[in-house]
Amino acid sequence: MALREIIKKGIRVPSVSISTPLKHGRSSIFAITEIARKPISTSAKNIPEFSFSSFLQGSRCRGVLAKEPLIRWFHASPELLAKRRNEEPIGLKTAKRGNKGKFRKREIGTPPVETPYMPPKPQKTTKSLQDKTIDIFEGMTIVELAKHAGEPITTLQDIVVNVGEKVTSEFDPLSIDVAELVAMEIGLNVRRIHSNEGTDIVPRAPVITVMGHVDHGKTSLLDALRQTSVAAKEAGGITQHLGAFVVGMSSGASITFLDTPGHAAFSAMRARGAAVTDIVVLVVAADDGVMPQTLEAMSHAKEANVPIVVAINKCDKPAADPERVKTQLGAEGLELEDLGGNVQVVEVSAVKKTGLDDLETALLIQAEMMDLKARIDGPAQAYVVEARLDKGRGPLATAIVKAGTLVCGQHVVVGSQWGRIRAIRDGMGKLTEQARPAMPVEIEGLKGLPMAGDDIVVVDSEERARMLSSGRKRKFDKDRLIKINEERIETLEPSEEGPKRIEMPVIVKADVQGTVQAVTDALKTMNSPQLFVNVVHVGVGSVSQSDVDLALACGACIIGFNVKCPPSSVSTAATHAGIKILIHRVIYHLLEDIGNMIVDKAPGTCETQVAGEAEVLSIFELKGRSKAKGDDVKIAGCRVMDGCVTKSSTVRLLRSGEVVFEGCCLSLKREKQDVEKVGKGNECGLVIRDWDDFQIGDVIQCMEQVIRKPKFISSESGAVRIEC
Repeated sequence: MALREIIKKGIRVPSVSISTPLKHGRSSIFAITEIARKPISTSAKNIPEFSFSSFLQGSRCRGVLAKEPLIRWFHASPELLAKRRNEEPIGLKTAKRGNKGKFRKREIGTPPVETPYMPPKPQKTTKSLQDKTIDIFEGMTIVELAKHAGEPITTLQDIVVNVGEKVTSEFDPLSIDVAELVAMEIGLNVRRIHSNEGTDIVPRAPVITVMGHVDHGKTSLLDALRQTSVAAKEAGGITQHLGAFVVGMSSGASITFLDTPGHAAFSAMRARGAAVTDIVVLVVAADDGVMPQTLEAMSHAKEANVPIVVAINKCDKPAADPERVKTQLGAEGLELEDLGGNVQVVEVSAVKKTGLDDLETALLIQAEMMDLKARIDGPAQAYVVEARLDKGRGPLATAIVKAGTLVCGQHVVVGSQWGRIRAIRDGMGKLTEQARPAMPVEIEGLKGLPMAGDDIVVVDSEERARMLSSGRKRKFDKDRLIKINEERIETLEPSEEGPKRIEMPVIVKADVQGTVQAVTDALKTMNSPQLFVNVVHVGVGSVSQSDVDLALACGACIIGFNVKCPPSSVSTAATHAGIKILIHRVIYHLLEDIGNMIVDKAPGTCETQVAGEAEVLSIFELKGRSKAKGDDVKIAGCRVMDGCVTKSSTVRLLRSGEVVFEGCCLSLKREKQDVEKVGKGNECGLVIRDWDDFQIGDVIQCMEQVIRKPKFISSESGAVRIEC
């Protein structure tokens, strides 16, 4: 019988005690708490109003209800359960299960209607990808590459297919070239790791870099070792290139030397020399001591983890003091043998050629302790020391082989350039078929001019060389644009209070690639809050007509360093177009000329300074003036103590060192004559507008606005800067 019929007929339903066992479980019971709260009315006339409260009060559970809460579970009959399936249940409404009911389950990931949509933040920024470098090696699998790169395996598989490789499994080994192509497509930098397993490892000659301060005798010392006169051929008597050559020592051993310039502008060259070298010879002049570039060379050697051998040069001079040099080096943290360390010190003289045998012995001992070895078979690993452009032979790259054998006819990728080696020349300029480890050579056959410091990679085919070169070019251009945008945001933001920054476009041409980089870095150090040196184009070779056209388009000046004078047609075209061409052979003169040009072009800053001071000696008062001429006037009788007093300038009145009033000069007279200026030591009468409270002893300052230009400052070491 249904519950509603029971209620309508008024049939008494026996209550069930809480201790009564339930036979059909909780699935067959329902709560009547809500029903007990709301009395159910009926339309029957002879049926009294029924409420569960009165019903329960009259039941047998009256004693139990006094102690228990008014919540009871009643047994439901099969008829009632069947009716509940078809009708809406009585009591609390709950959500139906499943997606077909009234209440649907919200899909995961769909934002609420009230919440505005916020785009997800990118997990990897362009800058972080640009700075990230991963190690790659031959036989690297896609799984290992994905782990190093932090990218999904499916993404890398798609890139591998796009570069023309077949993918059957993520555990297939990849060549080192394909791994680099995949990493560059993602936007990562790579570092190639080569294995020496299964190859012949043989001893090799040491690569020694000579470093030190400018004019301390580095090239002269090398000339004494190989009995040449390279220093006499250099412009200005200083080394401005990075040279590599093999020297046969008196003991029969051969050593590869790198000569680095000592000028401050060539810091990048010294860093490259320390990166490829085994031992650093630190040359210090006995009469000059430790200088800025000496400390810089020490820091480059420490960063590259390269041992140092100190050569104290110019010991033949009267002012030489080797012990003072040793003390200075020890104070800078260099552990010398004389002070209980492991750094060898040799006293030499390049002019007298003394101590050269001791220097040779020290170098060979240091090389023997290092046990230098390299593989000779397999593809070569080489490092570009310098690159230049020859009219007859095209792009030439001076390189040092680090491992393997570089063979003529191989396809190579050098930085973002590629080519097929057409000829290999040794340090003496003689043709050779191959180059072994620690051997400096000059290779030709590249399609373009590489950057100094690039690695030379040997590839299997021309197609692979083209593909690798194009990928590196895209990566290089992308990184360069990102860097330019970052620098423009950081340096070209106009200041509201400061003066407007002027841009000075410059085109740089030099004889070799390393010198181009050195000159460009030196020009960037001259940036100031007033002027920004923008290097719009760099190149190797003499100034051409295309350079003049580019300079005319962007309003730039052309700087040629250690190059030949341009042809007369190019010079004439530049003169008619108003383009300035600066040709220099010595880095000192170039930087000084550019610094003076920057000072002239800079707008300067407007400053207020004191042009003159006058002391009040007496006070005069003019009374009884007519209304047409104005009120009474007080005149300060002054003597000019410093500078000059000008009528058109702003004046300040100082009393006891404090500024009391600031205004303009209304009248300035000297001996009853109106004048515009009164010099030092003269007396004058002065009237200040809207001020007449003068006291004897007051100081009147005459202020003027001046344009202060920046200053070009050059240190003894060659470092330059613009001081505003």
